[in-house]
Amino acid sequence: MQKVWLYFENGLFVEAQSFGASGTAYGEVVFNTSLTGYQEIITDPSYAGQFITFTMPEIGNVGINEEDFENLQGKVFCKGVIVRSYQERFSNFRGQKSLSTLLKENNILGITNIDTRFLTKMLRDEGAMEMIASTQISDKKELKKLLEQAPKISEINYIEKVTTPKSYIHKTGKYDATKFCYTTPKTTKKIIAYDFGIKRNILNELISAGLSVEVVPANTPASVVLQKYEKKEIGGVFLSNGPGDPLVLQEQKAIIQELLKSDIPIFAICLGHQMLSIAHGFNTYKLKFGHHGGNHPVKNKEGKVEITAQNHNYNVPEEITQIAEVTHRNLFDGTIEGVKYKNKDVFSVQHHPEASPGPHESSYVFKEFAKRVKNTKEE
Repeated sequence: MQKVWLYFENGLFVEAQSFGASGTAYGEVVFNTSLTGYQEIITDPSYAGQFITFTMPEIGNVGINEEDFENLQGKVFCKGVIVRSYQERFSNFRGQKSLSTLLKENNILGITNIDTRFLTKMLRDEGAMEMIASTQISDKKELKKLLEQAPKISEINYIEKVTTPKSYIHKTGKYDATKFCYTTPKTTKKIIAYDFGIKRNILNELISAGLSVEVVPANTPASVVLQKYEKKEIGGVFLSNGPGDPLVLQEQKAIIQELLKSDIPIFAICLGHQMLSIAHGFNTYKLKFGHHGGNHPVKNKEGKVEITAQNHNYNVPEEITQIAEVTHRNLFDGTIEGVKYKNKDVFSVQHHPEASPGPHESSYVFKEFAKRVKNTKEE
């Protein structure tokens, strides 16, 4: 392993070991508390522009396989992966290559032999922050200068980098763990899904709920979608998860505002949830260190607690209650996790009900959306 040097915006400078690509990268550093599913986490396009610090100390044990990518093209968009202990020699019957191989193929930094417990405590106390890492530059002053000159995550439109370049039809449903393959459920209605960085398992859940899904680029005009709706070619719209600061996405804000002028049913997750709030005139705000992990308790409006997967740094404001009913709340900090808009067939959640990796206690929302989607022409 070669050396890698890290400089954080709070002045912390540390040396570690590299197991991924060589080079220099800057971005925002966050921590994720999930115990399993590092491949799904690393390949989630929502992490574009970020370094992922895993609190789980042992990473790499099960390798990488072609079926568990959350990005359908098998790409990685995060800036880097930070782990306490990396295992190059993987042991799993589904494993096809090592994590270091995946990172090198995608030119992503891998950082190990570092105190991730200390980093997590620092981020928890001081908040998510910018950092730069390099296998080429060891001078603290030079790294500091480069980081100060680098654009902040709030200044970059990352969905331009992660969205699909052209429309496509997604056909597979949930993974069958007994047969080790994806299912192909029968679908009865059609929807369009805006790809802001969509996760594979979101599409799988939509298909499994009985919805045929056409995935479209993030800049697809609302007029194209509404024309399909008027012709009964589709019966609803889904707005996906994605990376970066939602306030940057002015084009998507305008598109959603046009969609909201119609009566088309809309369901959104994570970034899509935030964009709905912004499109209604209620700007999001940034959490101190965000929610990233697979063990977050959320209380729904029926009073039941769901353990959820989460990955977001931004949240909708309390003022949204002027136009929407709160359907879910985070029990860690009381923030809003889901809303149903008044006088509209529009609802959204902040957490990830598709949860890949689990838990799956919130997956019922996909069936709720399927009920709301209007009937379409026979396939």
